[in-house]
Amino acid sequence: MSLARPHARFLSRRAMNQIRTYAAPGEGAVPPSKKKYVPTAGTYPLGFKAGSAHVGVKASNTRFDDLALIASDSPCAGAAVFTTNKFQAAPVTVSRDMLKRRSGNGVRAVVVNSGCANAVTGKGGIEDAVRMGEQTDECFIKDSNGEDDGNGSRTVVMSTGVIGQRLPIQKIVDKLPHAYFNLGDTHDHWLSAARAICTTDTFPKLVSRTFTLPSSDTEYRIAGMTKGAGMIHPNMATLLGIICTDAPVEAKPLQAMLSSAITKSFNSISIDGDTSTNDTVAILANGEAGGKPISSTSSDDFKAMQEELTQFAIDLAKLVVRDGEGATKFVTIKVVNAKTYEDAKRVASTIARSPLVKTALYGKDANWGRILCATGYAEGVEAVVPEETSVSFIPTDGSAELKLLVRGEPEQVDETRAAEILAEEDLQILVKLSEKFDKEAVVWTCDFSHEYVTINGDYRT
Repeated sequence: MSLARPHARFLSRRAMNQIRTYAAPGEGAVPPSKKKYVPTAGTYPLGFKAGSAHVGVKASNTRFDDLALIASDSPCAGAAVFTTNKFQAAPVTVSRDMLKRRSGNGVRAVVVNSGCANAVTGKGGIEDAVRMGEQTDECFIKDSNGEDDGNGSRTVVMSTGVIGQRLPIQKIVDKLPHAYFNLGDTHDHWLSAARAICTTDTFPKLVSRTFTLPSSDTEYRIAGMTKGAGMIHPNMATLLGIICTDAPVEAKPLQAMLSSAITKSFNSISIDGDTSTNDTVAILANGEAGGKPISSTSSDDFKAMQEELTQFAIDLAKLVVRDGEGATKFVTIKVVNAKTYEDAKRVASTIARSPLVKTALYGKDANWGRILCATGYAEGVEAVVPEETSVSFIPTDGSAELKLLVRGEPEQVDETRAAEILAEEDLQILVKLSEKFDKEAVVWTCDFSHEYVTINGDYRT
């Protein structure tokens, strides 16, 4: 099956007496500037398949797939990390309960709809999420013996889209067999599923790679997809993530390595400072590639795979930032010389969500005072030493850093050089908090443009 997408329909928006043009979400082809982030091939884990179908969850979507299904040929170990928002969507509640009831064992599939979040929908929303999972289960043999193991659904359910509206659940249920029929293990199958979970995303986010573990020369595979472009901030964001691997990992260590990986990946990105109701990142491990199962968090295999998963999750999370709603820049904020990792993370996160910093970056304005101000008001951080604080722009082309503030003293900034650095798509902001500590943290963010307001002003339509 190959992806056939119509040409993009571009919308022109007037703002600040300028015409701003962007590819409207769900309107077709990937914008030219984003095509480099969409893989043309991949290596996918054994025993997993992906598929999609068109439901029309959102009335305005008359053409594009908005139901995705990722499934394993055999039952898996499963783990997930969920939003900390107090208004947690029905699929979050249902999926968490399913994994708890099963102790992370015997999971078979992940089903996702886009276009409606099924959040703040009361008891009816819970019933819809349960039905979505159960009807997905009906597409599969319950276990190798064809019998129900008595532990209920085997499906992780995810939804994304508008909050406060009920799912058109019958339409979804009717199309689940189509998604099942469309399952396949090719790159196009995986890319189609990655596209189907998008909302305001402008490109599908899909990563795959191979790796080995210390205990053998066996080649393992890991693949994942994510969605998210707005309402992005820990913990976590309006994002969904599905990761699959054919490595043999038991449920408890799988949960431990995922939770650790999320800290330095999906919980280290910010687009607009909003935390969503639906955030879910799930991982399934079916062990189809063979080898000794990872059953302990103290083994060398566990440590190696945790490092692999963390970097993999970071690469996925970066794609979310690169597709920030209306964003023109990818910004790495690195805070060093902090007393603790937590202090460094709080400062970096505060800078990342500052509207004044983000709009200055969009305007190519080297207004380092806004960076310093955000550093100073970061909550819960007492180790900032004004007389020892330094701020620099680090170009991504390897040229010398542009020092803005050195040990509390402002530099004579070369505005021409600053403008050159800020004109690039990628930028790093380096903040040194002291001269005596050694902890550091990184947060990835983007700028705020006129399009961010336009996109979110139109979101429900």
